[in-house]
Amino acid sequence: MSLVLLKVGGASAGGAAAAVAELRAQGHAVCVVHGAGPQISDEMARRGLKVRFVSGRRVTTPEALAVVRESFRTVNAALCAEIGPDAVGLAGDEIGLEAVRVPELGLVGEPLPSQPQAIVDALAAGLVPVVSPLARGPLNVNADEAAAALAVGLGAARILFLTDVPGVFHEGRLLHSIPAAEAEQLVGDGRFDGGIVPKLLAAAGAARNGLVAEIGATAVVA
Repeated sequence: MSLVLLKVGGASAGGAAAAVAELRAQGHAVCVVHGAGPQISDEMARRGLKVRFVSGRRVTTPEALAVVRESFRTVNAALCAEIGPDAVGLAGDEIGLEAVRVPELGLVGEPLPSQPQAIVDALAAGLVPVVSPLARGPLNVNADEAAAALAVGLGAARILFLTDVPGVFHEGRLLHSIPAAEAEQLVGDGRFDGGIVPKLLAAAGAARNGLVAEIGATAVVA
């Protein structure tokens, strides 16, 4: 049985249950990693905290980290309820997700490939681990980067980024595929910005590690 890592964004969580059900019906084991970007930004704004991103990564102060943790907890519970009784909610910092701190961004980490035992055990039991992307520290980790690192560490065959858009658009058209090297070059040249940047780089890294990597309908190939 092959493992599929499904990355679900905070803005696209509504389709997660259907995607998980479809993948499992095809005979795949599924691990979900989720974000909570819109929820975090809304709550930070409500509390009067500055919202700032650098290359798609959220600058995270101690005050912001408290909001991040609360938002992850809320989204995780909602996703587990939507997926059903086979879902197991896991907080990344409690199960041993590892990351290297990025000091210029505050309490933010760059994730390392890992194979947390709690995820391995859940998959072995036929369950669906649903993981929030905090790392030991705790450190806030971009969910796209966390998903790719986990996919590599767990030996997944495929990583699928579920988004609220059909895929990757470039120069006004939807791309059916893009080579990893081209994606990295275009990001480096500033041709993409915002949340698609970490998705493209994460997908490119996963593809280079032998995974099938897809952002919506767009395949990122090595």
